Amino acid sequence: MVEVEGGGTFPLEAMEDGCFSAHAAGIGAGARYKVRVDAGEAIPDLASRLQPDGNDGASVVVSNDFDWTDAAWTGPTTRDQVVYELHIGTFTQQGTWTAAREKLEFLAGLGVTVIQIMPIGTFKGAFGWGYDTTLPYAPFAPYGTPEDIRAFVDAAHGLGVGVILDVVYNHVGLGDHYRTYSEHFFTDRYENEWGASFNYDGEHAHAVRDFVVANAVYWITEFHMDGLRIDAAQAMFDSSDEHIIAELSRAVREAAAPRSAYIIVENQPQEHKMIDAPDQGGYGLDGMYNDDFQHAVRVAATGHNDFYYRDYLGTPQEIVSSLKYGFLYHGQRSDQRDAAYGTDNLDTPPEHFIHFLENHDQVANSPQGLRLTSLLSPARLRAVTALLLLGPQTPCLFQGQEFGSSNPFLYFFGIDGDAADLVSNGRKESLKNFPGVADPVMLERLADPTDRQTFEGSKLDWKEAERHSGLLKLHRDLLALRKSDPTFSQNSERRIDGAVLGDGALLLRYLTPNSEGHRVLLLNLGRDLHMSVVAEPLIAPPRGHQWVPAWSSEHPDYDGAGRRPVEPEKFWILPSDCAVLLKSEPR
Repeated sequence: MVEVEGGGTFPLEAMEDGCFSAHAAGIGAGARYKVRVDAGEAIPDLASRLQPDGNDGASVVVSNDFDWTDAAWTGPTTRDQVVYELHIGTFTQQGTWTAAREKLEFLAGLGVTVIQIMPIGTFKGAFGWGYDTTLPYAPFAPYGTPEDIRAFVDAAHGLGVGVILDVVYNHVGLGDHYRTYSEHFFTDRYENEWGASFNYDGEHAHAVRDFVVANAVYWITEFHMDGLRIDAAQAMFDSSDEHIIAELSRAVREAAAPRSAYIIVENQPQEHKMIDAPDQGGYGLDGMYNDDFQHAVRVAATGHNDFYYRDYLGTPQEIVSSLKYGFLYHGQRSDQRDAAYGTDNLDTPPEHFIHFLENHDQVANSPQGLRLTSLLSPARLRAVTALLLLGPQTPCLFQGQEFGSSNPFLYFFGIDGDAADLVSNGRKESLKNFPGVADPVMLERLADPTDRQTFEGSKLDWKEAERHSGLLKLHRDLLALRKSDPTFSQNSERRIDGAVLGDGALLLRYLTPNSEGHRVLLLNLGRDLHMSVVAEPLIAPPRGHQWVPAWSSEHPDYDGAGRRPVEPEKFWILPSDCAVLLKSEPR
């Protein structure tokens, strides 16, 4: 039955397929209620739209009324996107949708086209990443109201920026209420490192599938979200004729029409079927995150390849191969896994790969949660940023990366009691895979995920955007170049090739039907490289043309050391920790 505070009790009547309903006359927005199943404890509605008192509090009826102004917005397409990942609770000091909305003009001016919001469903605890969602329809109340979310999305659309939501459909967090409603929500037939998996293919699975698909559609129809980022798709186990991800993708696109929807995925096995068309047996998604690129560049830039970086040497060839083919592992053996890893993706167009240097996982899944600005020299950071932002794949930035945020981004989960000890100890055990953390002193100094200061210390300091104006300008200039130069468009007829120039140096060549569209991006993470004689065909200019310098990571505007002369037909030096872009011009 449903118990409405001050409004009475309403028995639920059985419907088809194990569902129950009641008509509660006179109950409007603001009404607080709970559900009691079989005379048990009163609990929140699994499809609650608002939980102002948290995971175990009363559910609240909300109004969907909102004066939308985005009727002309058509939605993001698969190509030429620039993704920006952010966490509402740490993106600003206030940690609210309203405060985040004030930064939208900044993001649009930076060149961002799609904002990816980390999960916002209600979870147990006072703060967290959101991946432990327990009530997926109820936006986490400390961030603001549902109306605040709509205002954020509406404002973003007004600036030409899409908004997609990170969703977690592979497990639920601590203190969930699903089991009180039904024993059929989960299955133990599959092994899932995060807990019990949703039952997508067992007895009564249709109700579970309907619940999850309806949640995905809910964000599109009621909040005008432009798509989703699906978390850990490999843990969404389903042997049905139509996989739940394929069904979800189809439903989201139908709900978004006539607007386009943008759906990307985290998929550890790197399965090509994620982006294959449904009529080819695929799931019809737009893009997959590419950890291989991040791992190779990070090892190249830092020199460390311990724990899950062990399969990467950071060689120029690894980086070249990732820029040409996306994933580095297409089915060959992984030493970390002692098994074959990945699937054939040699012919996958670059727009289907999401490349990044930082994201919430790769920053926080390190002992101190350090950002690259704390790990690399400024020159090296500028150089590898050029790989990301001028590379052929779809680039993704993590909040504050564009201005070199120096605050760490740590794992935080604001729970208490025995559960807090389990979370803290589990985090330590995981991080002990990094050899340095085995040092007892280091282990003792790891940040406690349940300490509020761990959360507060992960918030961006926006004053750094002013103090680090050189790095910010570099990001703006590169994204402007990516947008204005047709060669860098994923809609162009370009062809990508690359070559190794030295122990730490490489080139990426953009070849186009028009000779003046040719570009060469040079990167050197080794010692100064003498370029007097280079026996590499890809550095030769098109017939009747010459290379002229178009951009350098060492420009003084970026706080660089100054641009050295670039004279490809004479002796010149490609400096250490530098990226240089050459363009083709008629002689």
